[in-house]
Amino acid sequence: MTTEQPTPRASTFAAAKQSGTPVLRPASPKPAKTMAESSIGRIPISAVHPVLEDGRIPAKSVPGGLLEVAATVFREGHDLIGVEAVLYDSKGRERQRVTLQARPGDRWAGQLIADKPGQWSFEIEAFGDLYATWAHHAQLKIAAGVDVAVMLAEGGALLADAAEDPARTRADRQALAAAATGLADTAAPVPERLAAGLDESVRAAVGRRPIKDLVTVSRRYPVKVERDAAGRGAWYEFFPRSEGAQQHPETGEWTSGNFRTAKHSLDRVAEMGFDVIYLPPIHPIGEVNRKGPNNSLVAGPADPGSPWAIGSAAGGHDAIHPDLGSFQDFDDFVARAAELGLEVALDLALQAAPDHPWATEHPEWFTTRIDGSIAYAENPPKKYQDIYPINFDNDPDGLAKEVLRIVQLWISHGVKIFRVDNPHTKPLWFWQWLIAKVNKKHPEVVFLAEAFTRPAVMHALGKAGFQQSYSYFTWRNDKAEIEAYLHEISHETASFYRPNFFVNTPDILTEYLQYGGPAAFKIRAVLAAMGSPLWGMYAGYELYEHVARPGAEEYLDNEKYEYKARDFAGAEKAGRSLAPFIAKLNQIRREHPALLELANLTVHRTSDPATVAFSKTKTQMESGSDTIIVVVNVDPHSVREGVVYLDLAALGIEEFNADGSFTVDELITGQSWQWRDENYVRLDAHLEPAHILHLRRSE
Repeated sequence: MTTEQPTPRASTFAAAKQSGTPVLRPASPKPAKTMAESSIGRIPISAVHPVLEDGRIPAKSVPGGLLEVAATVFREGHDLIGVEAVLYDSKGRERQRVTLQARPGDRWAGQLIADKPGQWSFEIEAFGDLYATWAHHAQLKIAAGVDVAVMLAEGGALLADAAEDPARTRADRQALAAAATGLADTAAPVPERLAAGLDESVRAAVGRRPIKDLVTVSRRYPVKVERDAAGRGAWYEFFPRSEGAQQHPETGEWTSGNFRTAKHSLDRVAEMGFDVIYLPPIHPIGEVNRKGPNNSLVAGPADPGSPWAIGSAAGGHDAIHPDLGSFQDFDDFVARAAELGLEVALDLALQAAPDHPWATEHPEWFTTRIDGSIAYAENPPKKYQDIYPINFDNDPDGLAKEVLRIVQLWISHGVKIFRVDNPHTKPLWFWQWLIAKVNKKHPEVVFLAEAFTRPAVMHALGKAGFQQSYSYFTWRNDKAEIEAYLHEISHETASFYRPNFFVNTPDILTEYLQYGGPAAFKIRAVLAAMGSPLWGMYAGYELYEHVARPGAEEYLDNEKYEYKARDFAGAEKAGRSLAPFIAKLNQIRREHPALLELANLTVHRTSDPATVAFSKTKTQMESGSDTIIVVVNVDPHSVREGVVYLDLAALGIEEFNADGSFTVDELITGQSWQWRDENYVRLDAHLEPAHILHLRRSE
């Protein structure tokens, strides 16, 4: 609720009063003492959005991002009100003021846009709209022949007063003065006098600067605007040890890839249009309880083990696996990525192999069982005998400082993005402390939460500071699930939870991909790349890798436990690669700013039970409106047809062709069609399972 006192409108009604002309009464120049004792304010403002934890936690945005704001605002009686949202920069300067639009249930909504990173804030301002109230009442009363002279006189006095406002443009002051003169012209017919007060130039002038009364202001609420990579980007994951790995044709022994060989693979990633190259842990891998192929308990002498079993005699989280090279090799890898427009994201997995230096130097950082052994990690029915989870309760300060040291070390080597493994298994306070500590000195650093867990926990991690998170998208496959989830992430949680739509991971190969064939891979890529400003894929997706370990959602011969040599170039040459399609999707994303927003998605109705349709629209002052319509057949096995029913208001269409249609350009095939509010579609999963349509607007 509001706590600030209303601000009365400065007014010059003297002339009207001296002539005896009735006028609208302005607010009292002194706020009532009794009203000051109330926490409500003259015009109630409540349920402000986005407000997290009563304003203790800032809402999130990115430069140029659409920040959806809303509030419940009303007043007593029948007088009309107006509502504005005001955006302030980190220095408290007003940077933007937008008029909120009325919605059902006394809700008012609109969008604010901050243009650069920093600590911003916003507030809601409500006011009695004197012009709108007069115009409404005047039209009703004059049509009924009631108080005609009074209504015309009041309108004239109101506009004459507004015409004296020095903050208005000269043209607006002239328009308002002319309207006031027209309203006061008793020689003119009543309809003509009223029309002068309702002229479009008058409405435009008061729209730009409303005539306010009883101004009431909400509290100011924080907004954290983070750099572009915090909320936008396309991620690609590969294992450096597999990039350039070679297997001896006779002995079958492997030679590990390294940062020098993996550096050449960056060109492949950049050519597909990705922004981030994400690396699993690059540290020494434990020897004790090392896992063999397919997570077997016995590893051969040549088995590389899981990169997530961090630490050995060669070092821990602050070391590089000897097979991958030196710190100089890593620095060269990061530099080459930057040349190609890629950022390197590094895995931050707070766990240890049994032979990690921590296990002997700081046993208090782990959980000791009653038999004296250290507990290994479990996620029933999965068991990770090669990993000790961290316990933050025995020495929270010591452990927190060690993690901060490690993060700062990798930042010094050019890492500005960390993908955090299983953050939901560590205390929430720690993440809030660590991210705040890091971002205070390095506001450009981004943390991604790999948290597949309960919604409340995932949301809490976002509020604690994680810039983005893995999401449930991976398991949302049918029409109802997809539509509900797209609406949720864009309209219910966008202010604090940024979902990264990964289509697969080394741990996750869904049944949809196992049995859906190449069409399933296309469908999921379209939904991910078009549905969220953040999306990602793990190497092998473009080769349609889909063979799972029996009874599991995991890859057979999982790369977590062995080397994987892939012939990407050969597959593409033979036409068996999804890479060109992936590159096209990322190109479309770069060319259409609407796709890089989260809160602007609208789900549209379709008649077919396996066809999903949604749109994204963004209006920019310098480049106009950009609208994308996506229609996807989510059944990878068949041809689907039906009708797409478009919400034209959500598309922001301002003008149509002569026959009431509008033009859409298909961005995958290059075709163009005339669409309307109802459109027949036929999508063959085995040919092109989706339409990505750009709404063509007149120049």
